[in-house]
Amino acid sequence: MELKPEKISEVIRSQIKNYQSAIIQNETGSVLTVGDGIARVSGLQSCMSGELLEFENGTFGMAQNLEETVVSAVLFGEDTGINEGQTVKRTGRVVSVPVGEGMIGRVVNAIGQPIDGAGPIESDEYRPVESPAPGIIDRQPVKEPLQTGIKAIDSMIPIGRGQRELIIGDRQTGKTSIAMDTILNQKGQDVICIYVAIGQKRSTVTSLAADLKAGGAMDYTIIVAATASEPSPLQYIAPYSGCAMGEYFMNKGKHVLIIYDDLSKHAVAYRALSLLIRRPPGREAYPGDVFYLHSRLLERAAKLSDEKGGGSLTALPVIETQAGDVSAYIPTNVISITDGQIFLETELFHSGIMPAVNPGISVSRVGGNAQIKAMKKVAGTLKLVYSQYRELQSFAQFGSDLDEDTKSRLAQGERIVEVLKQDKSQPVSVEKQVAILYAVINNILMDVNVADIKEYEAGLFEFLDSDADGKAAMSAIRETGKLEGEAEEKLKSALDTYTADFIKKKTA
Repeated sequence: MELKPEKISEVIRSQIKNYQSAIIQNETGSVLTVGDGIARVSGLQSCMSGELLEFENGTFGMAQNLEETVVSAVLFGEDTGINEGQTVKRTGRVVSVPVGEGMIGRVVNAIGQPIDGAGPIESDEYRPVESPAPGIIDRQPVKEPLQTGIKAIDSMIPIGRGQRELIIGDRQTGKTSIAMDTILNQKGQDVICIYVAIGQKRSTVTSLAADLKAGGAMDYTIIVAATASEPSPLQYIAPYSGCAMGEYFMNKGKHVLIIYDDLSKHAVAYRALSLLIRRPPGREAYPGDVFYLHSRLLERAAKLSDEKGGGSLTALPVIETQAGDVSAYIPTNVISITDGQIFLETELFHSGIMPAVNPGISVSRVGGNAQIKAMKKVAGTLKLVYSQYRELQSFAQFGSDLDEDTKSRLAQGERIVEVLKQDKSQPVSVEKQVAILYAVINNILMDVNVADIKEYEAGLFEFLDSDADGKAAMSAIRETGKLEGEAEEKLKSALDTYTADFIKKKTA
């Protein structure tokens, strides 16, 4: 093909006409020192705090300390392939994680990469891990119940959508079990659950994922795992990543439940990271901003106003205490940030009371606002009667000749304790909780032996599904949330009928 000179000059003219001079600038620095998951980098003059940095071997890091000539970055991976003198690139964006529907049902690491072997995650939307909490105008009071399915909690320490309720106790007292049961109970409630495992063993996270899958809960759950073998920067960022994933759904008007298990290990990871980047230590060697570390995370839990879509993010942080000491540094910090706490006691756990909730120290600062009217009606006196029983019990062990009133209070208290016991992974629907609590508060169980109460309860739940009065009362509570007039009469009649049959069967 012959090229004509005029054709060539025409192409050159058009190129000159459309020419735009643009200089693409990439600010790069070089590694000064590296070790213990920390890299000190020079030459990044315009670096932002919290910015994502890319190292030569593909590892990413996050800018933490911005000093006069040096940036200290924490690494989100192994530091083995990073050497002194290697280049470091700024990415120009803060650390973000993928969010969206594609995350549901997956197990991901602290930066949102899948670790469940089920292929890549389809997500084209990212959200920064750190974002400001909703303001006062953007919120509304907590008033919708979030049912846990656990009788002791739904009756005495109710949790509402948008609340932050701390689960606190020594190791091996059933903290994670309460969180798991709450996730299982959200089946069919249109609540998306996020479980953030911080500093736990991999085997523990695997078995939790298997339990959730077996209970059909992985269809609406995301697991974010930063296990004990991962570097502290990943353990530090995991709860923020989980929160960002939850905020995506909250802003779409959906309801989200997020569990941080646990924030004691999170604080320890942050302490390790802070000491390595030479931040000055404070009380118990934690850095001075350890309160802010947790407050800026938990303040992101909210019930948004109707103008903002009315979505909610409910947070259940977990804290592990040492020998029941709730006045240690991290426990008191988190107690002061949250809207109440569920305190689990080792003594109760070992004496066979499970869940081992101590109703004295446990509170919900939202209270009856987070309960349906029927539950409020039966649970109003429950906590008082239970507390009085615990007090009487400590006196009664010294005296043998007790008056009738004290004996009946002790008998009722024993039955309350027995009714509130509940096995793991067996959540109870709210209307059935109302039925059994109504029976124990109104002394319908007085003639049933304490040892037979578990059997009585199992039979009662079946009876309420088949008996005409029982069915009517249950559907009234389910649909209206109230227990009044005719519904109360029907429930009472069903309870009386069943109790009489049960006692007759037992004495026969």
